[in-house]
Amino acid sequence: MRDSKRTTVGRRDFLRKLSLGAAGAGATLATPLTTSAHADSESDDEKRKPRYKETDHVKAYYRVNRYPG
Repeated sequence: MRDSKRTTVGRRDFLRKLSLGAAGAGATLATPLTTSAHADSESDDEKRKPRYKETDHVKAYYRVNRYPG
């Protein structure tokens, strides 16, 4: 036989530790950002250029996902 130690955690202890971990993670996310926001570096011409390109994989997506209508 094997002699291995198994630590068991009760259901309530597990849920208590889980809720404390979630509260700690929420507090970490609630801290304000340390860096300030920066404006775009794009020029007006770059902002107005067309970005959508109908490539082969886009055409295949549209062809495969056609819905009756």
